[in-house]
Amino acid sequence: MDDIDKKILRRLQENARITISDLSSEIALSMPAISERLKKLEASGVIQQYTVILDPLKLNKHLMSLMFIRFDNPGHGDAFSDFVKNEAEIKECFYITGDFDYSLKIITENTRTLEKLLTRIKNQPGIVKTQTIVVLSTITDSPSILPD
Repeated sequence: MDDIDKKILRRLQENARITISDLSSEIALSMPAISERLKKLEASGVIQQYTVILDPLKLNKHLMSLMFIRFDNPGHGDAFSDFVKNEAEIKECFYITGDFDYSLKIITENTRTLEKLLTRIKNQPGIVKTQTIVVLSTITDSPSILPD
């Protein structure tokens, strides 16, 4: 990946809907050259997908929380992973080191819907400890990974 690829990626992260024509003008490369670079970035997996970022508040999702989970043994991980993938309000799940095994980012409507989800989570086999933290405000939230 060279500096031109990095410029393309930075612009796409600012606006994934930018046209190839606009990219071509801004980066001073021909449209076919930009198209070819995009194809290579996609084929190599650097660009995984093009998406839209939604405002949770405008979609009636007013509560974000972080949940940490510890299991009695690692054998419960596969079943838990399947469970998590089917819960729409669990936006991120990480297998982590430290005092807990998993970290979840949950975005839901309110405390009532959070309580229902926490009950479903806590009913999963093998859970021995959880800790849930409600997020009061977001200081920074950037899904972009800008290349150096």
